[in-house]
Amino acid sequence: MRGEGRIQIALDGMGGDFAPEEVVRGAVEAARQEGVGIILVGPEDRLRAELAACDVSDLPIRFHHTDQFILDGESAAAGLRTKPRASVALCARLVKEGQADAAVSMGHTGACMIAAHWAFGPLPGVRRPMAGGVFSPLAPQTVVLDLGANADCRPEQFLQFAAVGVAYARCLLEIADPTVGLLSNGTEPGKGTTQTRAAYKLLDRSGFNFVGYVEGWDLASGRVNVVLCDGFVGNILLKYSEGLGSALAQWLARRLEGHLPGPQIEDLVGSLRAMMEVAEQAGGGPLLGVDGVMIVGHGRSRAPAVARAIAQARQAVESDLIEGLRTELARVAGTISNEG
Repeated sequence: MRGEGRIQIALDGMGGDFAPEEVVRGAVEAARQEGVGIILVGPEDRLRAELAACDVSDLPIRFHHTDQFILDGESAAAGLRTKPRASVALCARLVKEGQADAAVSMGHTGACMIAAHWAFGPLPGVRRPMAGGVFSPLAPQTVVLDLGANADCRPEQFLQFAAVGVAYARCLLEIADPTVGLLSNGTEPGKGTTQTRAAYKLLDRSGFNFVGYVEGWDLASGRVNVVLCDGFVGNILLKYSEGLGSALAQWLARRLEGHLPGPQIEDLVGSLRAMMEVAEQAGGGPLLGVDGVMIVGHGRSRAPAVARAIAQARQAVESDLIEGLRTELARVAGTISNEG
């Protein structure tokens, strides 16, 4: 549904560490810059109070009330069962019902995954949704997944990750024959855990353009187009990268003090921090493998990152990402069924 020609985004007003303040500010920024309609989902009185502090004249922002939302640290599955009108669940449902074109949440990754899975269902051939995308601006044609949605993985799930990663690289990065690598602690085939060694064997005979193991430093080198890891490793990798960026930025500011003017130091430090903050760069990433657009952002996202997540949702809708994924998954369906 694109009311008055606008793409409609259902935004979880209560998702993230700084909700609803930063989420509402990000919604205002995106509505102004991206030309999308925003449906703010959450307690209407709280959302209206935050919106009152912003200049929203003529902006297409409306509310969908619920007083239920998933708390930080709450069990995603149990929370969604006891709170059927949780804000993240309603965002996904609005997309399913055709009232919105995409959903965006900075909240609980697990809750986003379950809500999207329940509302949209999986794309054909996909067993469980996954999170991933371009990991670093240093390697803009390298996709990493999973980044947190699947902590415990069976070896055959890496075939799913590969299929979706290849589809993502073909559809959004326009790479004709993406290379695929499996993240490990060395490049020799005998390296890795029991899980990764078993996954290596499956990928090696899968028909993908599989180059074998890659290591941590390959994430920034652009050596391969699709890097595979389980969500436990991926989420640690994501947060380590962001923490390292913050620490390096502080170190650089101290070292440059007295050598450069303050504004130049702030510019350099800000650039370094932004480069390492994966979530700040993209705003979030699509939950891949479900039959609808759900963008999941970092819990620590401030307003600019929320706005970028909404922009990414708009891009996913405009580029028809779901149909592109469906097409690429169909192309590799035989590989998955043979090995799964």
